[in-house]
Amino acid sequence: MYQLKKLIVCLDQTEMDDTLVRFASFIASVNQTKKIYFTNVIRNLQIPKEVLEEFPNLIDNMVEERKTQMQEVVKRSFGRNEDVEFAFVVKEGQLSKKILKLAHEKSVDMIIVGRKVTLPGTGVVSQRLARRASCSLLIIPENSIPNIKTLLVPSDFSDYSKDALEEAIMIVEKYGGKAEIVVQNVFTIPSGYHFTGKSYEEFTSIMLMHAEINYKKFIRKIDVKKVKITPVYTQDDDDDPVEEIIAKAKDIKADAIIIGAKGRTAATALFIGSMAERLIQLNDTFPLLVTRPKGKNAGILDYILEI
Repeated sequence: MYQLKKLIVCLDQTEMDDTLVRFASFIASVNQTKKIYFTNVIRNLQIPKEVLEEFPNLIDNMVEERKTQMQEVVKRSFGRNEDVEFAFVVKEGQLSKKILKLAHEKSVDMIIVGRKVTLPGTGVVSQRLARRASCSLLIIPENSIPNIKTLLVPSDFSDYSKDALEEAIMIVEKYGGKAEIVVQNVFTIPSGYHFTGKSYEEFTSIMLMHAEINYKKFIRKIDVKKVKITPVYTQDDDDDPVEEIIAKAKDIKADAIIIGAKGRTAATALFIGSMAERLIQLNDTFPLLVTRPKGKNAGILDYILEI
C-alpha cells in the first residue's frame, strides 16, 4: 500500500465542488498528502480566429477566472492543513483525456471525481477514468459527508478483492482503527443445480458452505492488523449482484464502498470488472473507491488516450 501524496480533484463550477474539496481535505488530513491538483477542464473552444485577434486575452482571462473560482472554493471548504501545496490547473479539451494525462505526468496516487444526481451537468466521465487511470479513483455522490465508521468491501476472493480489502484496512488504521469493515460475498445458485439431485435449499447450503470456506482461505493471506472485519454472504436471486451490494450498503449505513479494479496489467487494463462497472453506473448514494495499484496502467497511456 502507498501513501496518497498527490491527488487530483476534478472541479466543474457547480455545488459539487464544495463536497469534493471537503473530501480532499479529509483525505489529506491523515495521508501525508503533499500536493493537490484542483483541476477544471474547459471543453474544446471553437472561437473564430478573427475573434481571438480582436480579443487576444480572451482565453487567458477565462483561464484566470476559472482558477480564481477554484481558489475561492478551496479557501471556503478545505480545512486547515499548512503542509499541503495546492495547484490550480485549467485545461482545454476532452475531460477524461486531460485528467488521465495530468495524472500520468504528475504521478498522482488518486483521482477524486463527482457523481451528480440532481445537480445540472453530467459530471465527469467516471467509467472512462476508472478503466484508464493508472491510480485509484474515488467517486463522490453529491452531498456526501466524509466519514469512516463502516466500510463495505464486495469480494469474490480474487487478487483484486485482496487489493481492495488491504486498502480498506489501511484506511481504517489511518483514521483511528475503530471502524468496521464488512466483507460481502454475493453468490449465485447455478441454473443447472437440479442435475445434481439436490433441492434448491440443499444446493444453497452447499454454495454458502463453500463461500465460508473460501473466505477463511482468503482472509488468512491478509494482515488484518487489529481491524474489525465481518464477513457476510448474500444470495443473488435476480442475477444482478450489484443490487445486493447497494442494498447491503444501505442496510449497514456504509460510509463508502471499496472495490478493486480487475485490470492489473496492460493487457487487461480496460477491463475493470463487470461488478465495478455496474457499481459505477448504479450507485449514486455511497462514495465508491475503485482501487488500482499505482502505475499498473501507465504503460499503455499513449494507446488509451487515443480511444
